[in-house]
Amino acid sequence: MTIRERASTLTQGLANAALVTAFAAFSAQSAHADDAAKILKAMTDYITAQKSISATFDSDIEVITPELEKIQFTSSGKLQLSRPDKLRVSRTGGYADVQLVYDGKTVSVYGNNAKAYAQVELTGTVDQLVDLIQAKSGAAMPGTDLLLTNAYDELMSNVVLAQHIGQGVVDGVECEHLAFRGVDTDWQIWIESGARPVPRKYVITSKTLAGAPQYTLRIKDWKTDAVADADTFVFKPPSGVTKVDLDSGVMAEFDEIPPGTPSGAKK
Repeated sequence: MTIRERASTLTQGLANAALVTAFAAFSAQSAHADDAAKILKAMTDYITAQKSISATFDSDIEVITPELEKIQFTSSGKLQLSRPDKLRVSRTGGYADVQLVYDGKTVSVYGNNAKAYAQVELTGTVDQLVDLIQAKSGAAMPGTDLLLTNAYDELMSNVVLAQHIGQGVVDGVECEHLAFRGVDTDWQIWIESGARPVPRKYVITSKTLAGAPQYTLRIKDWKTDAVADADTFVFKPPSGVTKVDLDSGVMAEFDEIPPGTPSGAKK
């Protein structure tokens, strides 16, 4: 074999090796994407199948100052859900002290800092409630997409890349760690391993703002057989508070940050 023939054979061999490596990498990436989608679908199917849910949560939202300093605002809360049409959410933080109660016919929002509440008639479902709140107030309410009956479709609607990163531990619970890339936002989710695939941690990263601020939600005390008391979804306004329109600004407390502060990481 001549030197030229040997060189040609070596070049062809390197090209074949590179092709095999690229194919293996592509196959692995596809498998990771399939794993991520399968695990996420199992979670959304499980959550959707639960008729009653209660949980507590802690949330952190980051803002970026004009000097490019990251500031976090933190709050904690509790949610109770009875499908298809009852929801109660409360959250307290440095700039938020708010309750939302929905009984299937009326949605009531109470802001303790504002000493005001708003009510809107809405006969429908929790899904329709979330649409109404976002349309009326512009509040993103991150995390509510995990509870929707079409949660999988909503979560995957803008995904361009999905990965099963591996395992992680959140609040002492072993979880599957998934990462998803979108056009404007990336997000990660940690889902409890085993027979009860509930979300334990959810991180949304905004790529359209300098500094890529994040929203982090950690969900604890999951109960999927939480039968609520009869009064759980009945709103009783405290004495001395004012009734206002939903558009008046009482929903501003759902944004978790002081009014006028630029925010990000909304999905």
